[in-house]
Amino acid sequence: MQNQPWLLLRKFVCEKMEVPWSEIRLDRSPRGKPYLAAPLKVGLDSEPEQPAWSFNVSHQGDYAVLAADQGRQVGVDIMKTTVPGSSSVPEFFRIMTRQFTAYEWSVIQSAGSEDQQLTAFYRHWALKESFIKAIGTGLGFNLQRVEFHLSSGPLAQGRALRQTKMHLDEEEEEDWVFEESLLDGDHHVAVALGPQDKAGSEALPPPSTFTLLSFSDLIASASPLTEEDSDYWDSFKMKAESPQRQRDTQASK
Repeated sequence: MQNQPWLLLRKFVCEKMEVPWSEIRLDRSPRGKPYLAAPLKVGLDSEPEQPAWSFNVSHQGDYAVLAADQGRQVGVDIMKTTVPGSSSVPEFFRIMTRQFTAYEWSVIQSAGSEDQQLTAFYRHWALKESFIKAIGTGLGFNLQRVEFHLSSGPLAQGRALRQTKMHLDEEEEEDWVFEESLLDGDHHVAVALGPQDKAGSEALPPPSTFTLLSFSDLIASASPLTEEDSDYWDSFKMKAESPQRQRDTQASK
């Protein structure tokens, strides 16, 4: 799972931004947001300037996800609903008290059973993380400055909702859009889309669901990043299946 977000990014940059696989250089900002480090210019000099692409990745549980848009800041976060391993749900919520506003806690704790409360908790958490990742500020941002008012409609697999609203410093942010979806019963995804850049003028298309990709899909456009070294491969094939020390340890048991 650790390499899949970078494969997703490479596939996106190669196929959507039309950068040859071997020329792609990805890096992270000091706050951890991935960006295209090279090539610095995408497209031909004769083409009119296009709005810059923004993209973001997230992975947890059984999935890695990517969201991207031209002319808008983008952040994405996926959360798997899990039961706290070292504490009860009320104790877990007590530890996390400062991450949500009083209004958000009222919504979370009135959701029903403990499982339903956890689902509401992770839904709010994914929304906050998606915004933080979109603006690229990292963990130093005070999460209580941001308050989410959830859409009234229930989330369901196979569709994305865009009715959730964000309040920043107690003021509704009308220029920010949030799309929410379920990949399955346990994995919730939130995508934050910032205000449209001046260079872009297109309205947002209707919300869309994520496309499930296999490993073969991820590497369909891939090409080798280094020349093949047949001597290295021959040497690798001659190596023992496990280190000598490990075999000796197993034999002595």
